[in-house]
Amino acid sequence: MNSREKGARGERALAKKLREHGYMEARRGQQYSGANGDPDVVGLPGIHIECKYTERLQLYDAMAQAEHDAREDEIPVVIHKRNHCKWLAIMDLNNFIKLIKGEADVG
Repeated sequence: MNSREKGARGERALAKKLREHGYMEARRGQQYSGANGDPDVVGLPGIHIECKYTERLQLYDAMAQAEHDAREDEIPVVIHKRNHCKWLAIMDLNNFIKLIKGEADVG
């Protein structure tokens, strides 16, 4: 399987997982526009999701991509999964603190 197909499969799996948790608008983002800078998965207002479905994640590179692509009003988040493991959400600690304090402007 090539990496593009695997990435698309990961994005679909993540969107499905988010819908299972009540985010019914979650879907792949790039399948509709294909533009660079769009989130991989959309449907969580105020969150820019960079989905990585790989065995070896270059964490800081992935976060840099999410931060670069996120709009000013979005919190960049890398959501990662490798085979036979659970999904992980990775974000900047300052944004995490804003989120748990209710200070982040998200949906």
